[in-house]
Amino acid sequence: MKKNRKLYYKFILAYICYAALCVVVVLTVTSPVTYGFLVRQKAVELYKSANEISNTYAAYFYDDSISTDDVRKQLKAAGDFSFLTIWIVNTDGEVIYDSSSDGQSDQTFTVKGFPGEGTSRSFYQEGNFYGYFSEDMLSVLSPITNNYILKGYVVIHSPLTRIREMQSDLSLIILATLAVVFVLSTFILIVFTDVVYIPLKKITKATEAYAEGDYTYPIDVDKNDEIGYLAASLTYMGEKLSHLEDDQKKFIANVSHDFRSPLTSMKGYLEAMVDKTIPPEQHEKYLNIVKNETERLTKLTNNLLTLNNLNITGMSLDVTDFDINSTIRNTAATFEGTCKKKHISFNLVLTGETLYVCADKGKIEQVLYNLIDNAIKFSKPDSTIKLETNEKNETIFISVKDSGIGIPKEEQKLIFDRFYKTDSSRGKDKKGTGLGLSIVKEIINAHHENINVISTLDVGTEFIFTLPKSKTEDDD
Repeated sequence: MKKNRKLYYKFILAYICYAALCVVVVLTVTSPVTYGFLVRQKAVELYKSANEISNTYAAYFYDDSISTDDVRKQLKAAGDFSFLTIWIVNTDGEVIYDSSSDGQSDQTFTVKGFPGEGTSRSFYQEGNFYGYFSEDMLSVLSPITNNYILKGYVVIHSPLTRIREMQSDLSLIILATLAVVFVLSTFILIVFTDVVYIPLKKITKATEAYAEGDYTYPIDVDKNDEIGYLAASLTYMGEKLSHLEDDQKKFIANVSHDFRSPLTSMKGYLEAMVDKTIPPEQHEKYLNIVKNETERLTKLTNNLLTLNNLNITGMSLDVTDFDINSTIRNTAATFEGTCKKKHISFNLVLTGETLYVCADKGKIEQVLYNLIDNAIKFSKPDSTIKLETNEKNETIFISVKDSGIGIPKEEQKLIFDRFYKTDSSRGKDKKGTGLGLSIVKEIINAHHENINVISTLDVGTEFIFTLPKSKTEDDD
């Protein structure tokens, strides 16, 4: 059997790959998305400030009648407080106010490449703002209008380094959260290993041991769940297989014994006749012995085939309504010659002239034949065998009772096992196969009925089995 225990390691590898994939996703997907979100959020915030300036202070820069000194001071203070650079820019790119200067200077400069009036643009942009700054900035533009005429723009610059720092902080938080999640997942993995993997590994080793024939391999899994139930079921199966193996060994030993004994006997007699050890005038006697042994082998073979067919295909019943009293009479009549030799008689105690049952007539005849044959075999000479039928609650009870040697109490539960023979059986009658009662039990079980034995040593044995009463007779 191919052994493969890589599933758990594949699971661990998949777990590690999943963790690495999550980190990669955070760094390559989540991080840029977070950065974009922070940029947009900051741009909206700056745009609100720029729009407020363009609607208030910025207009003073285009009104010559008003001094802008106070406005410059306030804008510089606002820029310094928020670490922002605030520009007032004409439409041609001339910066007429820069909060990063001293705030009092009227010196201006022009941003080369600044798009002119009427050019569409986003309200914010990232970069060095047309090459002016040496570092990347987030620049927000809000138009300045007077009498519906575009005069210029309020431009607020904020270094992107701060946003990137926030992005890094958020990424670290996300990675820390992932780390906590994976620590908890590792705990779950450890619990899974203890609760599922280790018991399954033990169960797998047990099944491998069973496959190699070691049905006593212990499964040390004591859990009150599905896995525990599986382990218990496998342990039960191992016990059954162990018993089955023992039964198989007994079966082979019994078959070998029951075949070897008559074959050895037949071979010995035939060799003795061939080498003239047995004189010709005694040949008939020993040929009859050989004939009896062949009959025994034939009976044993037929019984084996019967039991084998029952195991493979199950028992097919041809259920009909028939008179069990008549069947008992006819079956008993077939033993007339044997009974005369042993001076044994039958006492038929049958309920009514006729008593109909619903069963397979041929199979029940076989049951009666085996039971009566056993009764005759173990009955003492000049004794009586009682065959009786009784009716109770729509059930017919059939009894076969002898006055023979009886069966020891400790052996009564074993007599229906295949090839089982009591010591008395082997000593008293060499023709038995040990299969007759097994066949009887199989037939009665196939009818979903019961058979029991009552026996007392040196007093006798009684077999009682049940059959359902025919409903047709009730209708009549």
